[in-house]
Amino acid sequence: MSAPHLAQRAGTQVTDTEVLQYALTLENLENAFYTEGLAKLDEQAFADAGYEPWVRARFEQIKGHEQTHVDALKAALGDQAVEPCTYTFPYNDPKSFAALSMALESVGASAYLGAASLISDKSTLTTAAFIVSCPDSNPKLPVTTLPKLAILPSTPQAKETVTFQFKREDIQAGDAQLFVAWFDGITVQYSDLNGNQAVVPEGLQGTVYGALVKSKEGAPTEQEILTGLVMFEIGFPSYATNT
Repeated sequence: MSAPHLAQRAGTQVTDTEVLQYALTLENLENAFYTEGLAKLDEQAFADAGYEPWVRARFEQIKGHEQTHVDALKAALGDQAVEPCTYTFPYNDPKSFAALSMALESVGASAYLGAASLISDKSTLTTAAFIVSCPDSNPKLPVTTLPKLAILPSTPQAKETVTFQFKREDIQAGDAQLFVAWFDGITVQYSDLNGNQAVVPEGLQGTVYGALVKSKEGAPTEQEILTGLVMFEIGFPSYATNT
């Protein structure tokens, strides 16, 4: 999965209202995803895909949670609440719907963790690529969209050589040596980018994000991240150890 990365605009002071508007933008997207998907994919579709009845029921439960999140954020924002946008979601059956659900929830959780530190009123935390267009009345979010990055194959494994798709002219790095930052939980590893290829490092587990960066010294800063993020899953057994 790939999507433009949203970075805080340089030199701006983000307000609590803007953070909540950003959160509502994400919740509107997730709410639309579950509402649309469950309307298209009935119980029989899930059964035909090999799922037990409880699977679709759990998605219905998540849908209810997303609506609750939307309602809470709209109540907190009042007349400053943003309206839903127009979306397009790349799924065509229950299995691709479930995979996209996992991706959206991972991105949403990461976004909330990042946005939480920007909220000055900590009591607000309890409230606190698929967008085609948004109403003109919606305020602009205090973020900058970075160039899109894609990875092939889309489900890479450790020590595999992968190919990145991006437009070098968009990242304004000239002929400088670039690197791939692999974000895994609270850790980051780096690979050299040779042309448009890099080797996936060992030790990555679960949800992994990748981005092109200028440097591989320490944790990348906002100014060093050149592209949006790619996201993929590296499976691991229940008995795996983490060091």
